[in-house]
Amino acid sequence: MSYLSKAFLVAAALSLAACSGAGRFDDTSAGAAGYAGTAQDPSSPLYFQQTVGDRVLFTVDQSNLTREAMAILDGQAQWLMQNAGFNVVIEGHADEQGTREYNLALGARRANAVREYLVSKGVAASRLDTVSYGKERPLEICSEEACYAKNRRAVTVVSAGGLS
Repeated sequence: MSYLSKAFLVAAALSLAACSGAGRFDDTSAGAAGYAGTAQDPSSPLYFQQTVGDRVLFTVDQSNLTREAMAILDGQAQWLMQNAGFNVVIEGHADEQGTREYNLALGARRANAVREYLVSKGVAASRLDTVSYGKERPLEICSEEACYAKNRRAVTVVSAGGLS
């Protein structure tokens, strides 16, 4: 067996040995820490995103909050009040219809509507920043209402306090 073949076999054996840690990628390995940082940890940004909900949708050319949006924002406000170590950036988005300037302004109005609602629920205004992307960051790209509806949104992005 050549030197190169032996070196390859040793490298392969070491690679396999490195992957043998039982439970290495299992979420339950957090043990008593309560799944810290996972979607099961009620104080993690991943829990906020997946369980509370990080986005609300809007109707065409509107920045008014729907009842469904207010229900999601009530959950966001509650989570933010319980997790004071986090700040958020609220991103306003629009569908691809209309001019760039119009959609940037609409995205800003949507982000501000979310911000104002969260403040009205007791979240400190100093923890909330807004940005508008208008139509520049679509989730879906197609010329159908189903795509447009997903792009008319405001997304609440959580970050550690003081870092936003």
